[in-house]
Amino acid sequence: MKSNLFKGVGFSVLLLGVASLLVDISSEMILSILPLFIVSLGGTGIIVGLIGGVGDSIANLLNVFSGYWSDRTGKRKIFVFSGYTVSAFSKILLAFSLIWQHILILRSLERTGKGIRTAPRDAIISESKKRGKAFGIHRAMDTSGAVIGSGIAFLFLFVFIAPSPLHQYKTIILLASIPAFCALVPLLFIHEKKKMKTETRISFRNLPKKFYLSLTAMFVFSIGNFTYMFFLLKANLVLSVYGFRNTAALTVLLYVFFNIVYAFFAVPSGMLSDKIGRKKVVVTGYLVFGLTCAGFASFNSLLALIILFALYGVFYAIIEGNQRAFASDFAPENLRASALGAFHTLIGIGALTGSVIAGILWTCISSSTAFVFGAGMAFVAVGMLGMLR
Repeated sequence: MKSNLFKGVGFSVLLLGVASLLVDISSEMILSILPLFIVSLGGTGIIVGLIGGVGDSIANLLNVFSGYWSDRTGKRKIFVFSGYTVSAFSKILLAFSLIWQHILILRSLERTGKGIRTAPRDAIISESKKRGKAFGIHRAMDTSGAVIGSGIAFLFLFVFIAPSPLHQYKTIILLASIPAFCALVPLLFIHEKKKMKTETRISFRNLPKKFYLSLTAMFVFSIGNFTYMFFLLKANLVLSVYGFRNTAALTVLLYVFFNIVYAFFAVPSGMLSDKIGRKKVVVTGYLVFGLTCAGFASFNSLLALIILFALYGVFYAIIEGNQRAFASDFAPENLRASALGAFHTLIGIGALTGSVIAGILWTCISSSTAFVFGAGMAFVAVGMLGMLR
């Protein structure tokens, strides 16, 4: 009997979800230990912000070009497959990094693959009859992979005995490349609808005014939404004060908890946006992020970490799929990949700016100052969306 969960979303969404699940098993095995890996190779708070910001911004900047060429050629699948392939190969090379500069280059290459695939992939998902639900299901499968991947990393750190933490990190990264290549298989079976080619140029002028106004508020928020790595570094600092023997494993365990919460709320938040409207849900997500940052700036206890990582997971569940659905709501079908590309591009610029600023604040003043900055930008974005009709 066919499950009602996937009713109305399409078989391609399911296949993309399976691919994303496998890729996130791979990616989250790496991402859960990446800030610790950077620090072990001599990176500071500024370097962590730089690597996190540059990687995310490259991915998002490339989205506008991949989205444009996807619309122009009328093709989606080839961009999605190529992007996943580039990311898979870069992960193998990352395991052989000797200095933090290697991580900067290879992390950027891995994010290049993400930049190639994301806008065309989201355009395929946006073709679903129930768009909010489709994005929610995709994010839930994506994040289920994140739970599995970060869980594997935790077990490996907890059980595997290595000559040094650095050896542990490199082994985890090498193993993570296996599911990355397995993710290419379901992509081969995606049925691509024939689309009209468009001669549009890359320009915001081709998109409605409402798209531009909403994107401005999302851009402001993205400046405060700095890389997740600072949340893990903060957790590691707090846990080290308690004198735990394996703070790295416990830090990753909190990241596993974050992903579990994220996966649990992803589909309900997408379905909720279909019912009450995308704007209300996005504003709620921004408020949750602001409160989460304020909490990280103010509290330094184990109980506070558990609560705050849960809130961080709720925030991600609300925002990740719904921001994309919110952006695509304003664009005509033949320009939807371009619109999503423009969305990801501005979000990428904001992410780079915010992560570098947070890194400077973290290193030169204090970790709490970085989180105060994130909270402030979130509340400004809430006000901007509140004025948008």
